[in-house]
Amino acid sequence: MNAKRFTLSLVIVVCFVLSGSGSAKHKKSQSATNSASKANFDYYLLTLSWAPEFCATTPKAKGTQECDKKNQMGLVVHGLWPQYDNGKWPEECANTPQVPSDLVEHMLPIMPGEQLIQHEWAKHGTCSGLSMHDYFGAIEKLYDGLQMPADFKKPTKTTQSAPTSIVAKFASANDALKEAFRVSCPKSEFSAVQVCLGKDLKYMACPDTVKECRASKIKVRPVP
Repeated sequence: MNAKRFTLSLVIVVCFVLSGSGSAKHKKSQSATNSASKANFDYYLLTLSWAPEFCATTPKAKGTQECDKKNQMGLVVHGLWPQYDNGKWPEECANTPQVPSDLVEHMLPIMPGEQLIQHEWAKHGTCSGLSMHDYFGAIEKLYDGLQMPADFKKPTKTTQSAPTSIVAKFASANDALKEAFRVSCPKSEFSAVQVCLGKDLKYMACPDTVKECRASKIKVRPVP
């Protein structure tokens, strides 16, 4: 074989390998979506907790990674929960091995706590129709893709805000329906944002069974 033919053959082989790799990734992603679509639930609820509120009102949380001031955490992932439209949810759908330490370490920057990670997988992730790695991969992709309004990146002082205003800011920042977002506000203090997602992990209007904050104004604590 002459040099020109060898070079051409090599290019064809490389292109074939790369094409196959891309196809495999697409099939894997499509397979994960199909698995979720067949699972027994109606939609996902992504819950993002406001770390400053949690740390200020939960004494046992002091000293944790989430409440370590040097980490300056704001919104962190509480969980991605399969839900039924009627307000109930499936839980603990299978017995599986614990989340391995390398995956725990990978998730800690956005889901700060090994106990939380293990709990969320055992209680909610096993009902998602996704493999362990696909479940946490979906959480990471959703968190990284969520655009935080400027007010919630690293606020330096306590503010008062209307829940409807908070919802509108998140919806605008993410080019999504306002109905896809809910605010949690126990004792009229901002504690979490909840996001309703279809089985395809795209924004959808929340069912009426997802609670809304009814306070006219709520306190938003700063990131320390």
